[in-house]
Amino acid sequence: MKKIKDWFAHHNLSTTKNRKRVGITVLFLTILIFVLFTVRLSSILITGKVAGTTLSEKTKDLYEVHETLEAKRGTIFDKDGNVLVEDSSAFSLYAILDKNYTDLEGKKLYVQEKDWSTIAEIFEKYVKIDKETTLKQLRPSVNESGEPITTVEFGTNGKNLNFETKRQIQEDLDKQNISGIYFREERKRAYQAGNFASFFIGYTQQDDKGDELGVMGIEEAYNNQLSGVNGSRSYEINSAKGDVKPGSVKEKKKVDGSNIYTTLDSNLQFYLEELLDDAAKNYQPEHITATLMEAKTGNILATAQRPSFELDTRNGVDDPNFKWRNIIVEDAFEPGSTMKSLLMATAIQENKFDENEQFTSGSIKVDDATINDWNNGVGAGNMTFRQGLAWSSNVGMVTLQERMPELWQDYLTRFGFGKSTDFGLSGEAAGEIQNKTTVDRAMTAYGQGISVTHLQMLQAYTAIANGGEMLKPTIINKIVNANGEETMTQPEVVGTPISRETADKILEYMKDVTIDPKFGMGKEYAIEGLNVSAKTGTAEFFENGSYQKQEYLHSVVTITPTEEPKYIFYMTIKKPVLQGVSANKIISDVSNKLVQHAMAARN
Repeated sequence: MKKIKDWFAHHNLSTTKNRKRVGITVLFLTILIFVLFTVRLSSILITGKVAGTTLSEKTKDLYEVHETLEAKRGTIFDKDGNVLVEDSSAFSLYAILDKNYTDLEGKKLYVQEKDWSTIAEIFEKYVKIDKETTLKQLRPSVNESGEPITTVEFGTNGKNLNFETKRQIQEDLDKQNISGIYFREERKRAYQAGNFASFFIGYTQQDDKGDELGVMGIEEAYNNQLSGVNGSRSYEINSAKGDVKPGSVKEKKKVDGSNIYTTLDSNLQFYLEELLDDAAKNYQPEHITATLMEAKTGNILATAQRPSFELDTRNGVDDPNFKWRNIIVEDAFEPGSTMKSLLMATAIQENKFDENEQFTSGSIKVDDATINDWNNGVGAGNMTFRQGLAWSSNVGMVTLQERMPELWQDYLTRFGFGKSTDFGLSGEAAGEIQNKTTVDRAMTAYGQGISVTHLQMLQAYTAIANGGEMLKPTIINKIVNANGEETMTQPEVVGTPISRETADKILEYMKDVTIDPKFGMGKEYAIEGLNVSAKTGTAEFFENGSYQKQEYLHSVVTITPTEEPKYIFYMTIKKPVLQGVSANKIISDVSNKLVQHAMAARN
């Protein structure tokens, strides 16, 4: 034992000294920790950051509430203001009772007790909510935890309200300067039922962020104008009570999308859709296109195609047999004999023939190629060039083209071929003019060797129907923004390829197509009581490396009435199953009925 004590004494390890050493160590560590804590706290206080995160931002994340105020997507109307597409909204009533819910200027944004009775009367009037039910909801109350209830709803009757009911309630609230009543909104895009200019109207779908984006047609082309700009609302919550911090409400107003008024006439559009349904069902063509245009404005009143899809259900969009596209805008094709009226107009304008001059129909040699008339080169004997147009003679048109080979190429561009009409919808084709050889140029006289679009043909024929002035086709009448400011679309003259005298004369020539007893090849397009100018077309189409000889693209242009054109109608039908019925009969069943319907509605 003595040895152990001597060892501790030798190493200075007495109990008193050990306690002293431990105390010094603890004191030193305490001072070190305090210094480190003080330095860290000072750093936080000075910089306001922890681990690179600003404390104020962290506080906002915890106690600041952000809400998005969604802008209403613009409505699409027909020319008379009938709704074609709109955001269909269901609204639910709710009230804010929190007395701290005010804006930066201290304006009360919550329900005040003095307004309870009036609110109850308004709710009973418009949504049949019993007054006592409303008053019970508006009176202060607490939840199961004993905390004040700051937001209340109003049962089944306060849900699924339509826009008109919401508007009426809001108007009455505004008249009484009542605050604190709000509407929660759930929106969806509502479209006309069934086929209704579907490829021109288009539809929307949500992107990854949940925003509505136009997919095709007007919905796509005018997406920015229709979308509007979302607003926002934010406010801070008191950490202790969980209620709104006074004066913290900030709001950025939303800007609703612009409304678009189209040129479409719903009455005519529905009728055209019905007519094309019948034609497609009965004759099973590969496709059909048809458009009725106002001659003096270029406004499209009705336009449709088959195949198509239903706007409201989108049934048909995923048809495996048809890759969806707007044929009227996106497809270029060889038009055939409907080009002959434009060739004849050019020849009249340039004085390239005498009205009494005759040519021999049948066939004509161009370099090493023989061009035949439509009856396998048999022809119909001698005839004037006017009769040649009515009979649709290839030989007569090529004869005139050879008298003005360079001029005709120039007039093709004057009539707008080879370039887009700049209609405004995506994917518009420009077409192409084949003019490398003499034969190529000759073929363009009767609508082969040149590819055009449906819109280009309509545009070119406006020059004939409108006294020489060529008008751009349009489907937009006006755009009205959220402030009520209107941007009108005025008729746009895009060229004057022929004179009024020429236009009037070619209209008379085209009337022969429907009335000339011997040479008229389109008598089916005559309408009792009206003079109709028309030109039919039957075009071979280039497919699988060659021209198809047994199947055709049939078409017609009609201008009605001849003496004072009001309407231009253009229709194509590809590869119909004729079953003993002529293509003219199929097309005239559509054109005549639609034009008569339009004329009757105008009178």
